[in-house]
Amino acid sequence: MSVPRDDRRAVVSDPLGSHSADTEVPLFNIANILTMIRIVLVPVFLLALFADDGHSTGWRLGAMGIFVVAAITDRIDGQLARKYGLVTDFGKLMDPIADKALIGAALIGLSMLGDLSWWVTGVIIARELGITLLRFAVLRHAVIPAGKGGKLKTLVQAVAIGFYLCPLPDGWSTVSSALMAAAVVLTVATGAEYVVQAIRLRVGVRAVES
Repeated sequence: MSVPRDDRRAVVSDPLGSHSADTEVPLFNIANILTMIRIVLVPVFLLALFADDGHSTGWRLGAMGIFVVAAITDRIDGQLARKYGLVTDFGKLMDPIADKALIGAALIGLSMLGDLSWWVTGVIIARELGITLLRFAVLRHAVIPAGKGGKLKTLVQAVAIGFYLCPLPDGWSTVSSALMAAAVVLTVATGAEYVVQAIRLRVGVRAVES
């Protein structure tokens, strides 16, 4: 069945079947506010991380606390958005960006302090930047929301970073390394998944427009 030209935008705007009534949801809702708070906490976290040369037990615990609070808001804002119908395109776009800002800041900070290998930081940040650019590239057609794999990746990254931030005894270094290795694997795998989604979206748009 052919699609009237005026309706084609509506057909391809949300191919993943997500909530599309964004015009009925206020932009400044609690879920979006929590997302923006997470972004604001990033520089606060960095100040605590680098305080006193970055290896003071007290400041490291403070940095870890700020990181944990910011990470928890990621869980809460998503639950609130789904439970109370506060899902917006702004939230679907900014939520993963807020996650990437927090994770990226933590990884770069840890590498600058010599606690984490730069190649790990490079792989994860390259993937995150690439997927962010990919999201913007297809934005005029649809917002690609974070999938279950992406959420698991973010969780594992956060847990691994938490272990690196915490001033644990040397015996825990194996656990920290194992968690970070799992985070790297998930990061690469889910990145490939997003690329496949973008390709399918583009193919779908061409099919509708033809």
